[in-house]
Amino acid sequence: MKTLLKNCKIVNHDKTIDGNILIDGETIADVNAPADTRADKVIDCEGKYAMPGLIDLHVHLRDPGLEYKEDIISGSKAAVAGGVTSICPMANTKPVNDNSTITKYMIDKGKELGICDIFPIGAMTKKMEGEELTEMGDMAGAGAIGFSDDGKPVCNAEVFRRAAEYASQFDSFVISHAEDKSLAGKGVINDSEVATITGLRGIPAESEEVMVARDILMSKLTGAHVHICHISTKGTLELVRWAKAQGLNVTCEVTPHHFTLNDRELLTYDTNYKMNPPLRTQEDVDAMIDGLVKGDIDCIVTDHAPHHIDEKNVEFDLAMFGITGLQTMLPLSLDLVKNGNISMNDLVRLTSYAPANLIKKGDRGEIAVGKLADIVIVDVDKEYTFDEELNTSKSTNSPFLGKTLKGAALYTIKNGNVVFEFTAK
Repeated sequence: MKTLLKNCKIVNHDKTIDGNILIDGETIADVNAPADTRADKVIDCEGKYAMPGLIDLHVHLRDPGLEYKEDIISGSKAAVAGGVTSICPMANTKPVNDNSTITKYMIDKGKELGICDIFPIGAMTKKMEGEELTEMGDMAGAGAIGFSDDGKPVCNAEVFRRAAEYASQFDSFVISHAEDKSLAGKGVINDSEVATITGLRGIPAESEEVMVARDILMSKLTGAHVHICHISTKGTLELVRWAKAQGLNVTCEVTPHHFTLNDRELLTYDTNYKMNPPLRTQEDVDAMIDGLVKGDIDCIVTDHAPHHIDEKNVEFDLAMFGITGLQTMLPLSLDLVKNGNISMNDLVRLTSYAPANLIKKGDRGEIAVGKLADIVIVDVDKEYTFDEELNTSKSTNSPFLGKTLKGAALYTIKNGNVVFEFTAK
C-alpha cells in the first residue's frame, strides 16, 4: 500500500523542508515526491508539520499484573493518541520484568495490536530488590533495550557498579532512579516553603543529587553508559553538565511536568500533582528549561504512571506517586517552541532522534528515505480540552485533565499505517 502525505512541512532534528512524503509499505520511499503521485491513500497536510513518531523512553504500562491501572493495549492507544510510536515500559510490573519470559510477553502483546512498538526495559536486580543481578544477557537477547529498577533506587553502590559493567557487555546501558531513600524518608512533596505551609513532609533536592553524583562516578569508574531518569533539580543538572564536560558516558531525561509545573501547585493538596521526584521550585523549573535550551538534557520523556482513581482519591500521604503523560507530552513540549525556548528541530531531537540513538534503533527517529514510516502529523495551533472523552488511558490521574491544551497529533502513522486520527472538535 502506498500513502502520500502532501504539502508537508517536514521537520527533522537538523533541518525543515517543504515536501511530499511517499510511503511504500512500512518505509519512507520519498520525501520530495510530486504532489500528484498516485497512492492508495492521500492526506493533505497543508499548514501542518510532519515529525518522526515520538519515542518515549520512560513509561509504566502496569502489564503484567496491574492491568486495572493500565495494560499494554490501552497504553499503546494512549501513546499513538499523543503521537508516540515507540515506548519503553519500565520493569516494575507484577511479577517484575526480571526475566526473558516477561520481556517476550510484553513485546508479543504489543505486536498483537500492532500500533506501537514496545521496547521493554528490564530490571537490573531480581524482583527489583537491589541485591542480585538479573540475567541481562538473556533479557537483552529477548529484546530488553536497557536495565533499570526504576521506582526503586539501587542503594548498594557495588551492585549498581556490577550492573553497569554487566549491561555494557551486551552493548546496553543502565537507567538510574536517583533517590537516596534515607534522605527522602517519608516525604511526599518538595522540601521547600510549600512543605512548611501545607504541613506535608518534604523530599529535599539533595536526595536526588546525592545519588546522581554517585551514579555519575560509577560511570567514571566503569566507563559504562549511565542514563539518569527524570531529573528535577538545578543541582542535578549541574552534576550532569560536569559529567559531560569530563567526557563521561552519561545522559539524562526530563519530563514535561518538571519543566512546566512548580511546587506551588501543591498548595491545593491535589494528589494529581503528587509525583516522584516531586514538583520542585520555579528555579528548578527554569533550570530544566535551560538544560533543554543548551542541549545538556538529552531527551524528553513522560514517566507515564497510571493509577486507579481510588489510589489517588485518598489522603495526600497515602496517595500513590505519579501521573499519566503520554497524551500531554506533545502539547506541553510544543509550549517550549511557542515560548521561543527551543525550535521545532530541537523538539524532534529531544523526542525522536536522540531517543532512537540512545536505544540504538537507527531505523527510526528521522523522516528520510529508507526509514520506518513512523510519522506524526502535528497541528501546532489546535486547541482542545483534554477531557475524559479524549483520554485513552485506563487512568485519569493527570493534572492536565480538564485543561485547555494547544498542539495535537492529527494523524499518527506507524509502519505506514494510520493508527490514530484526531476526530474531536
